[in-house]
Amino acid sequence: MTKTLSLAFTTKTDSRTRAIPVDRAIIAGWTGRDRAAMEAHIAELEELGVKRPARTPMFYRVAASRFTTAGRIQVIGGTSSGEAEFVILNVEGTLWVGVGSDHTDREAEAIGVTLSKQMCDKPVSAEVWPLDEVYPHWDRLTLRAHATIDGQRVLYQEGPVAAMLDPRDLIDRFNAENPDAGHKAGDVIMGGTLPAIGGVRPARRLDVDLVDPVLGRCLSCGYDIEELPILG
Repeated sequence: MTKTLSLAFTTKTDSRTRAIPVDRAIIAGWTGRDRAAMEAHIAELEELGVKRPARTPMFYRVAASRFTTAGRIQVIGGTSSGEAEFVILNVEGTLWVGVGSDHTDREAEAIGVTLSKQMCDKPVSAEVWPLDEVYPHWDRLTLRAHATIDGQRVLYQEGPVAAMLDPRDLIDRFNAENPDAGHKAGDVIMGGTLPAIGGVRPARRLDVDLVDPVLGRCLSCGYDIEELPILG
């Protein structure tokens, strides 16, 4: 099922808003270039009961309808959390970069990663940049997340995107695994995340940023988390 997102396509010279279709949503996991950092993220999830991945990277599919630019999402219970990720969109064959959060139910993740990822919406920025504009200095971009926990806004994640596979490498690996259905127009890929500072934990709000220090700009995505009761 196709999901339509209204996004501001911002270049160095202008910004135009248009609605684009999302036909296929792909969540890339275990994408670390730094094996030690990736091992740290695997270990922190193992503490929550999540099994080690069969291979790295992994490409999980979720419903396209899970992607949203809304400022609030609803989740079941209090065991979910978000994580900052860069987002790559294929729009009519041109690649654009955004930022978002792979919000995941951690209790369900111990049962099955694909199940847990399908259970929660994936907030993404309402603004995107052409990948070609940032790719020459890609490794200088920074991902950052602040979480609001018990009324306090704390730094939750921070580090360079150089910690993850770069977008073109990620797409090449996806294509190698899917030779008959490779990356195409209408695809959106979330590119992996960084270890959480202080460990993975729920929050009432998450604000994520992708900072470009070279061109002096920032993509942002922020959202509140509303917990719905579990009644049986």
